[in-house]
Amino acid sequence: MNEQTLKVQKIKNGIVIDHIPCGMALKVLKILGIEGDRGSTVTMAMHVNGKNGPKDIVKIEDRNLDEREIDKIALIAPSATVNIVENYEVVKKHRVHVPMQIKGIVKCMNPKCITNQREPVESEFTVLSEEPLILKCRYCGREMKQKDVIESII
Repeated sequence: MNEQTLKVQKIKNGIVIDHIPCGMALKVLKILGIEGDRGSTVTMAMHVNGKNGPKDIVKIEDRNLDEREIDKIALIAPSATVNIVENYEVVKKHRVHVPMQIKGIVKCMNPKCITNQREPVESEFTVLSEEPLILKCRYCGREMKQKDVIESII
């Protein structure tokens, strides 16, 4: 093994989120509610050299993701892959996809939107563009770009 190889311990069971854009691993941890104060082992690598340039990687032991969490990851890391690990082996690997309708996972930035008025109305957005990411609120028509979306994930 050459001296430039990075060795990270394998996980027995859990998930590996790979191909995260550089600098976004901390945001992935945040949207998954991982703050480091309790829970399973989490390994995070930032600015790792990959075949297609630098990337971030997150490994979380003894954790699965639900569809809502996968949709959140897709909004901030549309090129990510999620690997399911069982008994130290990757048993399933899939690429995240930005859903065409985003419901209840992004807060509208318009303070006058009905979804921000203490009404029992869940936010809902249509994806106008995946690259660059642009969402449009169903209720007030406000358009949000990726930077705004990242800051508004619930």
